[in-house]
Amino acid sequence: MSETATKAPGALQPDPGRWKALVFIALAQLMVVLDATIVNIALPSAQQDLGISDGNRQWVVTAYALAFGGLLLFGGRIADLWGRKRAFVVGLAGFAAASALGGAATNEAMMFGARALQGVFGALLAPAALSLLAVTFTDAKERAKAFGIYGAIAGGGGAVGLILGGFLTEYLDWRWTFFVNIPFAVVAAAGAYFVIREPEGGRNRSPLDIPGVILSTLGLVALVYGFTRAESEGWSDSLTVGMFVASGVLLLAFVLVESKVKAPLLPLRVVTERNRGGVYLSLGLAIIAMFGLFLFLTYYLQVVKGYTPVKTGFAFLPMVAGMITGSTQIGTRLMTRVAPRLLMGPGFLVAALGMLLLTRMEIGSSYAGVLLPGMVLLGLGMGTAFMPAMSLSTQGVQPRDAGVASAMVNTSQQVGGAIGTALLNTVAASATTSYIKDHLASAGSRPQQQLVQLEGMVHGYTSAIWFAVGILVAAAVIVLTLVNAGKPDMGVVSGSGARDGEAAEDAVPVPVIAH
Repeated sequence: MSETATKAPGALQPDPGRWKALVFIALAQLMVVLDATIVNIALPSAQQDLGISDGNRQWVVTAYALAFGGLLLFGGRIADLWGRKRAFVVGLAGFAAASALGGAATNEAMMFGARALQGVFGALLAPAALSLLAVTFTDAKERAKAFGIYGAIAGGGGAVGLILGGFLTEYLDWRWTFFVNIPFAVVAAAGAYFVIREPEGGRNRSPLDIPGVILSTLGLVALVYGFTRAESEGWSDSLTVGMFVASGVLLLAFVLVESKVKAPLLPLRVVTERNRGGVYLSLGLAIIAMFGLFLFLTYYLQVVKGYTPVKTGFAFLPMVAGMITGSTQIGTRLMTRVAPRLLMGPGFLVAALGMLLLTRMEIGSSYAGVLLPGMVLLGLGMGTAFMPAMSLSTQGVQPRDAGVASAMVNTSQQVGGAIGTALLNTVAASATTSYIKDHLASAGSRPQQQLVQLEGMVHGYTSAIWFAVGILVAAAVIVLTLVNAGKPDMGVVSGSGARDGEAAEDAVPVPVIAH
């Protein structure tokens, strides 16, 4: 009998400090999600101050994305090895130090280095946060509430970053978009240190799978960089194509290695279980659609409508409110009553309906008539779908796999974000070019030519949003086809992770799943 099994009765007692722990876990998650968009708003000011060339400015975003996306699986495995609480605190401390370095940057090299370092510690912090949540909340109703809050932050935090980034850049200085992370990290780390109690017996002390680490990191870095480069250099660029080929070869080699080694970095049982596999795939697709939309709406509001950064941020608030409502009210209340696919599938379809309304955008479209209802529906749908997705992604895994299962959620989101920005941007750019080419000749005066260019820009955005609608419908189909978990029972059992073919006594205490 394992150590976990002998402690099973104690492990089933809920941690009295679990709701306080949720506050600090949510705070850390908010910091990581905010950082993905807050820096984008500050980028023009930072570029000017530090003398970064137009050709190099993408590295402020790319350096972070490559380190974060490439190291997530490794970060998840380190969390399983060290213990999630320790990985969480170290990740926070490192992220704060890297943020301080970014805020104090005096040249482009210092800025790029700080962003890469933020990505490294973010890759340790993000999976540690989600896996702590997974092993702390084991009662079905409480788990639903906890993941509702987490899902709302994961979905809506990016839009909050736009508001905060606008305020800090407009009224203080771009450097504060980095410095603001420090108080977040200090409070979350202090709270985690004193409040969070990680269940015993959940570490994975197997030796580190070095070939797996190298292959997965290089494969993911090549994939993220391929999509990032495609956005700026085009899909036929030789280095872009080379990156995609290298990524395919490396990730295939990674899967082969993982199927052979004794202690794999990513046990294939984590992704081959149909419910988790369906969640990772559908979540990645949903993020592709959402990240592309954030980009287009930001440009539409600022360039076409002439909104300030702060006003643009506030324009996103209805989407954030929709996400919070969908996640904490609809998702949380229904999660213990209906099967996850009956929340996720319709959630993605409601989000697709919101996107469909946004395809009606024109230069003269009113915010209240087109953007507001579209964003509210998108937020409600995404919030409703994200909450059960986050919960199901770690449900039934053994404690020793919780970190790497959480890392897979973050990996699907990170890769989805990179794909979404590049793919939808390319669709928009080609549609814009085509529209302007067809209509510019008939525009006589200069004001008419400028109008055609703006119309072409909006036409490009709506063409790309049509793609996003299709992607969300595909995510809904994947969920309704693959995810077959039933509604959770109200009891808490220790052995529900045993369906992965492992001993029941080693499983995380989670709600029973009725198939």
